[in-house]
Amino acid sequence: MKLLVTGGCGFIGSHFIHLALAKDAGTSIVNLDKLTYAGRPENVADLKNEPRYKFVKGDICDAALVRRLAKDADIIVHFAAETHVDRSILSAGEFAKTDVLGTQTLLEAALHSGHERFFHISTDEVYGSRKSGYFKEDDKLEPNSPYSASKAGAEMMVRAYEHTYGLKNTITRSSNNYGPNQHPEKFIPRAITNLLRARQIPIYGTGEQVRDWIHVRDNCEAIWMLLEKKHLGIFNVGMMDGQTNISIAKRLLALTGRDETSLKYVEDRKGHDFRYAIDTSKLRAAGWKPQVNLDAGLKETVAWYRANQKWWEPAVIDK
Repeated sequence: MKLLVTGGCGFIGSHFIHLALAKDAGTSIVNLDKLTYAGRPENVADLKNEPRYKFVKGDICDAALVRRLAKDADIIVHFAAETHVDRSILSAGEFAKTDVLGTQTLLEAALHSGHERFFHISTDEVYGSRKSGYFKEDDKLEPNSPYSASKAGAEMMVRAYEHTYGLKNTITRSSNNYGPNQHPEKFIPRAITNLLRARQIPIYGTGEQVRDWIHVRDNCEAIWMLLEKKHLGIFNVGMMDGQTNISIAKRLLALTGRDETSLKYVEDRKGHDFRYAIDTSKLRAAGWKPQVNLDAGLKETVAWYRANQKWWEPAVIDK
């Protein structure tokens, strides 16, 4: 396969590129990334001399560039997005532009390049929150933040291009990812980098919000399987193992040798969703199962940040 991967210098995208190149010697990848604050060239620096890999700096909203790159690809695998909820509350317009208009620009390029399908990476946050039970792929979308609304809008564009133009698609809605190379603005790496610097972890409200954490490698394995086997439709990707934010924080305290004086409870986020929970039985029936359990994954992740301070230190919050 010849893949056009968007956002491949980011967290999940860079892990996917490494996995795809390792999985199939016949796969080649063009990585289109704007290199915003979250796009780190270091994440793919080891691929500089890989003949099957090419980096292009550019914006997914640049229609001429995207169309040119799409002509030489078999399929677009679309990771690029503004993703941080806190930032979306402060700058909703930027999220709407990148996540919705950028996706539409890519869809148009895929359509005019004769692609058979489009692969879109979404999030479980498009469902909104629920107190109990699990969201399935055909449940109604009720996004509650500008970020999740922009991702839901992107999904509606993908849906419209199939219904109107016949461009088939695959959409993955993953739960919260964690692992090496994640920007320190996100909860787990921010907690780890704060603790490694003997600083407190900010905890929204009481910390009882529930999230389902999946290691980035398991998510990328799911994406690769669906891509390679040409599965179409929507697939939830997660562990079905909800954990409170405070329980995650306490695990990280133990792994870094800190105590509960390192917890700092702060005012809750505006419109904060209480619980995300997705049913992944459809994906598991297709042949995927996770390989990294939470305790092992967190231990590995802490070790990576401990060993790679030069990577994360320039990007930490509250220096």
